[in-house]
Amino acid sequence: MDSLITVVVVAYNSSSFIIEALDSVYNQTWRKIELIVTDDCSNDNTVELCHSWMDIHKSRFVRIKMVTSEKNTGVSGNANRGLYSANGEWIKFIGADDALKPTCIEDNIRWISEHPEIKVLLSRVEVYKDLFKKENLISIIPHDSILSNGIMASGRDASSQYRMLLVCDRIHFTPSIFTNRNTILSVSGFDENFRTFEDYPMWLKLTGHGHRLYYMNKITVNYRMHTRAINNTGINELIKPNYFRSENFRRQYTYPYLPFLVRNDQKFCWVVSQLFRFEVFNKNTILNRWIKYFLLVLINPFRYLIWFQKHFSKHPLDEDYFI
Repeated sequence: MDSLITVVVVAYNSSSFIIEALDSVYNQTWRKIELIVTDDCSNDNTVELCHSWMDIHKSRFVRIKMVTSEKNTGVSGNANRGLYSANGEWIKFIGADDALKPTCIEDNIRWISEHPEIKVLLSRVEVYKDLFKKENLISIIPHDSILSNGIMASGRDASSQYRMLLVCDRIHFTPSIFTNRNTILSVSGFDENFRTFEDYPMWLKLTGHGHRLYYMNKITVNYRMHTRAINNTGINELIKPNYFRSENFRRQYTYPYLPFLVRNDQKFCWVVSQLFRFEVFNKNTILNRWIKYFLLVLINPFRYLIWFQKHFSKHPLDEDYFI
């Protein structure tokens, strides 16, 4: 396989880290690369840095392009601009504060060549605190359990993955995504109605349309956790800020397709969780963890009804909803 691969670097106020991201694309062992940087109306010098870097390194790429926006549209719109500008058969998305391992693209292409049924491939990610140094390594995700009974277990099809995803977003290694361009276009790209989270709606759209998510047990990406990252806010909170912004998303994507008991369990948790909007309750302390367990589990009537239904009903709910 000698495919043109598009790398889309998704940037917003990324001047501190974007050169490191671009260098990681430049240093790929795979040679046939189209590089697209898409910027979401940064108010720092991200765009200027990219133009300077591109002028120096453009000869290494088949094609190189800077995409800008006159207004901030959120990460979903920003990713779509990169998607719609891409010419490659396959696309590797990367956040401007992350970095690719040198063999990232080559490893993905080799795996897909050996498994031609794959259209969406994920892999392992090294998570670092601020700097990509050995002493800053926090963890490697996902854990091996994902292959035994998790969402990437070999026996699961797209329908099984979809049922699991209806309950919650079980994929926390999004930076590793490597996808066929036509496949992601076939589900109309990222949903721009949700500005701050592009991945969860995409997983539901893909699996809902019958596209299984596949997994390669190799580390391909360095992911950076730092305080300025949009998706790293609320690191020390019991309930992350995105949860409180997700109800409209759930009304559209998950509630209509969940079984009655599971749907109402989630709605109950949503109502009770409003208490944790107050900072004093949302601090990750032993007392607050107990309060959360008491409110969301112990006094939640739907948890007891679900337990009874699972154990005594002649027609129990599919196990995919409870893994």
